Amino acid sequence: METEQRPLKTGPETPAAERSFPATLENIPHATAFIRQKLDALGCSPKARMDISIVIDEIMSNIAFYAYGAGSGEVTVRFEELSDPRGAVLTFIDTGMIYNPLDAPEPDVTIGARERKPGGLGIFLVRKKMDHVIYEHVDGRNILRITKYF
Repeated sequence: METEQRPLKTGPETPAAERSFPATLENIPHATAFIRQKLDALGCSPKARMDISIVIDEIMSNIAFYAYGAGSGEVTVRFEELSDPRGAVLTFIDTGMIYNPLDAPEPDVTIGARERKPGGLGIFLVRKKMDHVIYEHVDGRNILRITKYF
């Protein structure tokens, strides 16, 4: 998995599509449906769709719980088709507190859940299930780009 910034090529015939949602748990199914519709149109494999759905849930949950503290805000979800190699880039953008999830230490999954410190499993799953994960903070926005090839 790559965690550094590098340009990713998108198919010229498929400009990015994006939607914004209030950053709440109730909007996770709406964000997932938006992305699933795009993946289905590409003939994405069931395994890749499942991996992406799990990752959307983790990322959207983290934004809903932590990005805006006691306040409220939005998250923008962007979808870009990759043509060579075939895949998709999903970008999650919020204006909440600065947080680079890639700086979080990986949890020790070799020990039992009761012995392990809480937290960190969500981003661990994101890293394991996606091919590239890139974070940057630009102009007051947290930008997390994930790539899955299929």
